[in-house]
Amino acid sequence: MLTRLLRGYLPPYRRELGAVLVLQLIGTIASLYLPSLNADIIDSGVATGDTGYILSTGWWMLGVSLVQIACSVGAVYYGARTAMSFGRDVRSAVFHRVGEFSAREVSAFGPSSLITRSTNDVQQVQMLVVMGCTMLVSAPITCVAGIVMALQEDVGLSWLLLVCVPALALAIGLIVVRMVPQFRRMQERIDAVNRVLREQLSGIRVVRAFVREEAETRRFGEANAALTDTALRVGRLQALIFPTVMLLLNASSVAVLWFGAHRVDAGQMQVGSLTAFVSYLMQILVSVMMATFISMMIPRAAVCAERINEVLDTESSVVPPTAAVTVLPTGPSVEFRGAGFRYPGAADPVLRGVSFRAEAGQTTAVIGSTGAGKTTLLSLVPRLVDVTDGTVLVSGADVREVDPDTLCGRIGLVPQRPYLFSGTVASNLRYGRPDATDEELWEALEVAQARDFVEQMPGGLDAPISQGGTNVSGGQRQRLSIARALVRRPDVYLFDDAFSALDLATDARLRAALRPHTRRAVVLVVAQRVSTVVDADRIVVLDDGSVVGVGTHHELLETCPTYVEIVRSQLTPEQAA
Repeated sequence: MLTRLLRGYLPPYRRELGAVLVLQLIGTIASLYLPSLNADIIDSGVATGDTGYILSTGWWMLGVSLVQIACSVGAVYYGARTAMSFGRDVRSAVFHRVGEFSAREVSAFGPSSLITRSTNDVQQVQMLVVMGCTMLVSAPITCVAGIVMALQEDVGLSWLLLVCVPALALAIGLIVVRMVPQFRRMQERIDAVNRVLREQLSGIRVVRAFVREEAETRRFGEANAALTDTALRVGRLQALIFPTVMLLLNASSVAVLWFGAHRVDAGQMQVGSLTAFVSYLMQILVSVMMATFISMMIPRAAVCAERINEVLDTESSVVPPTAAVTVLPTGPSVEFRGAGFRYPGAADPVLRGVSFRAEAGQTTAVIGSTGAGKTTLLSLVPRLVDVTDGTVLVSGADVREVDPDTLCGRIGLVPQRPYLFSGTVASNLRYGRPDATDEELWEALEVAQARDFVEQMPGGLDAPISQGGTNVSGGQRQRLSIARALVRRPDVYLFDDAFSALDLATDARLRAALRPHTRRAVVLVVAQRVSTVVDADRIVVLDDGSVVGVGTHHELLETCPTYVEIVRSQLTPEQAA
């Protein structure tokens, strides 16, 4: 999965990667050339007292060092640039893929997991790319070239390389293997902490209302402790690496000096060559250490890449049409023909055999008990989810064959849970129609019964709105959401229980004000209150996902027992009559 992700998003940066490779090669050769020059100074300058040779070779070493520094800086620059661009592209791909998901896929992954995958997981892979460009590229070059240079200095000590390098790689490899499952658990527990924290922040009012602060604190503490325990296990394994590396580095140095001293004493090796051999051995072992350090990051990055690819490989159940319809054949209308919907793996369908037609200029209301499938029915029109049986038509065209932009451009949706974005009142109202004038905004607010409280807000249309609209009440949030849909002037209005937070008087005024503005559009209202639907031109009664009655209020009182039961539960006999 990691290799696949890298192959998919790194090819556009071949030039930068090529520059990293060339600069690292030059810088590594320069760093390996320095011990050889140092050996020459010792053997040919210090030993013979040739000050001129020492100075000339010293200046040469300084020039080589400057080249090494310049190449290292350039390699880090291009490596970081590549990694940041890679991370940007992957985040963008995840964002656009999630944007294509229907409600089914979003609920399957969960918002907290999707956030973690697009932030923390991408960051882990991005960090691997950074470290790979700065360390992993130079490590094999240093290791191979260092062995060659060390053999040039003295072949007799080469057996130490055959012992020290595999011993270091094996010791660190054993530690890294144990870290792989811990990294997987860590990402899962980060998801859990995000999920708990998100639930608590979103439901803070419920937590306080039911005095559940201590229970929620315990729940967060358990998730946090689980993450901490996993992180500590990973940290303990990581803590073993550096002592192991230092032990082997120091033991290798002692071994080289011990056996090298005997060769110098026997006249088989010069002091400068011994010094250079020690330097090369250190560079070789450090390169192995760097490679294993990067390999320590690979397991976590691999887990993250798997989670990222899981999102990228998930196809939306709402598939865009291949030959999209961009011009709808008839005027505004919504029709359900035997529409049904079943969640994957569910024993029973949410909707079954729903058939009715909503015409322009009419208000069609859908009412039913909780869990009857009202919101799901409304979600079929803008294709938030797709029917599993039957057909939904908007203006005479199957919604599955209509271009998504064309379809959404004809629909104004007011969801059951109205959501406002951080910004101002005006920016929220213009969300579906950026070119709307201030006069049109005020007109929509007037119809939505929101003008009074907006005028009282500091700044009016420029009054700030916090994320989610938490600085306004639930009723104000609903009215602003209704005004946002009115500003768009769609052909189809979908009100998903959009009047539930309004008092009866405001509800009645709003519905009366809506009629002149929606007389040429289809109005489809989902509600639980009878008072909201009693004046509708047609009322569709849902019970357990099926249509059990269609007609006006008075017709249904005569023909639909389910509707009569709903009415009796909310109204007195005189009010119902």
